[in-house]
Amino acid sequence: METEVTTFLKNLKHPLLKEIEALRTLILKTDSTIGENIKWNGPNYYHQGIDKITLRIHPPPHLQLILHRGAKVLKQPKGKLIEVDSDMLLWKGNDRAVITFKNMKEIKAKEIELKEIISKWLAASTAGK
Repeated sequence: METEVTTFLKNLKHPLLKEIEALRTLILKTDSTIGENIKWNGPNYYHQGIDKITLRIHPPPHLQLILHRGAKVLKQPKGKLIEVDSDMLLWKGNDRAVITFKNMKEIKAKEIELKEIISKWLAASTAGK
């Protein structure tokens, strides 16, 4: 069965399409309860009915994973939502961070670290609903 995201990507003309597919696969394999849809003209991933990760695909030449706690404004945590020793995360607030990728080499090099970050993000952002 084709999903909304599969159809969207089939029709997408993007120079980093392989990288988008790689990130999509990685995110979906990190946790079997993650769902996906299209929001803000790109793949979006939700957990327990709440948006958690949005893949910003425009404008090229890079891709960004936006880690957040959904569309509703929530009380800010006193510290960063997750404690992780990573230079990948660019914090935009205590409950929002951005990870940027320019190519497949960067994605492959950070795959294990990215899975760990996603797992921690889902757990922390769900706990603080």
